[in-house]
Amino acid sequence: MTTRFWWVRHGPTHAKGFVGWKDLPADLSDIAALSRLAEHLPQKALVVSSDLQRAITTANAITGPRTRLPHNPGLREMNYGDWDGLSMDEVANLNPDSSRAFWETPGDVAPPNGESWNRLADRVAGAVDEIIATHGPQDIIAVAHFGVILAALQCASGMTAKAAFSFKIDNLSVTRIDYIHAADAWRVNGVNQLP
Repeated sequence: MTTRFWWVRHGPTHAKGFVGWKDLPADLSDIAALSRLAEHLPQKALVVSSDLQRAITTANAITGPRTRLPHNPGLREMNYGDWDGLSMDEVANLNPDSSRAFWETPGDVAPPNGESWNRLADRVAGAVDEIIATHGPQDIIAVAHFGVILAALQCASGMTAKAAFSFKIDNLSVTRIDYIHAADAWRVNGVNQLP
């Protein structure tokens, strides 16, 4: 018995800075890319998304005949706190030491009034555990965010946060991670695949 997670990163926001809990819309004008994505994903899957509009509208665009689950706030992007909406240069000028530590030693370092990588990873792990417990072994399309998908990848692979940060996760890409119930183990089947 396996629960197959098909992690999808939401459509682009075109923002140039940090976008965490700032609720920006997704640009879903690339109908061909959305069609390819919807066709690539399993037709009998359940669809869940973060509760931020860029994930909700992307999920709605690819759901089709699939069953749509309620939005899950546990799949929300990292809370960048005071950095939300700022560019990397602005953050580096405002908080040079903490911004450097945030990227070089991710873990307990948090943006001012935001959350740390470890807190994000714990939140995402809790949401994933809840989805597995509630919906059991089947295909789950989870439309979420860059940080959330990296946190799920870190949890499944056992890699460090710094190693997880090295992965690229494009908008409208698929990262496939399976939970094998009998072995209580994870298997990563592909990262950042563009259908």
